[in-house]
Amino acid sequence: MDSATLNRIGEQVSGWAASALEFFYQPSSLAQIGAIAVCFLIALALNRLTRGPLEAQARKIRAAPSLLRIIVAIRRRMKLVYFVFGLWILTLIDSAAGGPRSSIISVVFNLGLAYLVISVASRILRNKLASRIIAIGAWIVAALSILDLLDPVSKALDATAINIGASRISALLVIKAVVVLALTFWLASVVGNFLDTRIKRSDELTPALRVLIGKLLKVGLVFVACLVGLAAVGVDLTALTVLSGALGVGLGFGLQKVVSNFISGIIILTDRSIKPGDTISLGDTFGWIRELRARFVSVITRDGREYLIPNEDFITNQVINWSFSNDLVRIDVTFGVSYDSNPHDVIRIAKEATTSVGRVVSDKPVVCWLTGFGDSSLDFIIRFWIKDPPAGLTNVRGEVLLALWDAFKENDIGIPFPHREILMRTPVTFARDRSFGGGGAGAGDRGEDSASVEVKKARRQAADEVSGGDPDDEKKKSRSAAE
Repeated sequence: MDSATLNRIGEQVSGWAASALEFFYQPSSLAQIGAIAVCFLIALALNRLTRGPLEAQARKIRAAPSLLRIIVAIRRRMKLVYFVFGLWILTLIDSAAGGPRSSIISVVFNLGLAYLVISVASRILRNKLASRIIAIGAWIVAALSILDLLDPVSKALDATAINIGASRISALLVIKAVVVLALTFWLASVVGNFLDTRIKRSDELTPALRVLIGKLLKVGLVFVACLVGLAAVGVDLTALTVLSGALGVGLGFGLQKVVSNFISGIIILTDRSIKPGDTISLGDTFGWIRELRARFVSVITRDGREYLIPNEDFITNQVINWSFSNDLVRIDVTFGVSYDSNPHDVIRIAKEATTSVGRVVSDKPVVCWLTGFGDSSLDFIIRFWIKDPPAGLTNVRGEVLLALWDAFKENDIGIPFPHREILMRTPVTFARDRSFGGGGAGAGDRGEDSASVEVKKARRQAADEVSGGDPDDEKKKSRSAAE
């Protein structure tokens, strides 16, 4: 940048500064600034005086969440409300006086009113970050319009354009595209959520069909919002052919699992193999389905854990749906009793004990069978039905086993534990301890020596037998040693 350009920019800046100083040094301008300052001080005082009563009244309000957020936003900005109200009173007085209009008061009033309305209206959004970004962006546009700077700023942003082929991209175009796309996406999300809520309330549709229709509506509305937003800012939609080709390559290489899970989710919703509320078992996971998403299924187990299982696993793996066609589920419990028990009495008592459990249905008969003669017990299996698998399976098995335990105790039926017999192929000779025979200390020592000799002989005999010696000879030697 040459010196002539710098001098010209410096002259322009100095001219603007001189004009601003000349404007604010006028008595009318100083009077307006003073009036604005007085209004600000009065607003501070009124806010301090009315803060407590207004908070007490706000706590008594019971309204919808959106309306309550707006009320809370107004209460938190009462200082700005008082300030804008004071400026409005000043504009009314200025208009009633009939003199030249106070431009500074009018501009400050418009800026304050625009910021108050935008900041309160943006509280409809629950996302604080999105609400703050929208409030700041909308107020900047309103401020530029109030100060008559919107056209110069737009021209300056449009001048920073670059040409890419036949397309002309400028900062103004990018800002418009972001704003329009954000608005269209937001509207699509609001409309999609509203329609999804109405569809979920419909009792004429199955739960899986409700989820499918809701997701298709949301995806379709987002796609239409994208096309409308791009067309609104002047983007040539034929250029999307290149984007679609790149997207296809990306799907082929990096998004295979995402697309697979999405298509699997559509298949799950259409064939209605699982639906929200079903009790399922997938591998080691047992729980009930809380929600079906586009990419995964939310499954909550009885310990409170929420598993996000990809949709593809429900297509490729074996899934147990405990409530697919009906809610009746049969459960098997195995047990054993001692051989001293009468198996006919055991079957009768086991059926009566199982039927006494509350969750066991009475419509289906309880069945008990003798399944085998075990090593230590007579083995039985008892089968019963329940109607509430979401309430758990392990707990009802435990209740049945406790009922069997109490019934067997009352009828003197034993539940055995395993017994084992150990056969010693090598005979072991134990010598009598002579220390208790009254022979004194010396006799005790000789007894201990003879016992140790006998143990050594037994060990040597076992070693000879393992090494291949004649067992009959060794037995003769051990008998003669014992004699």
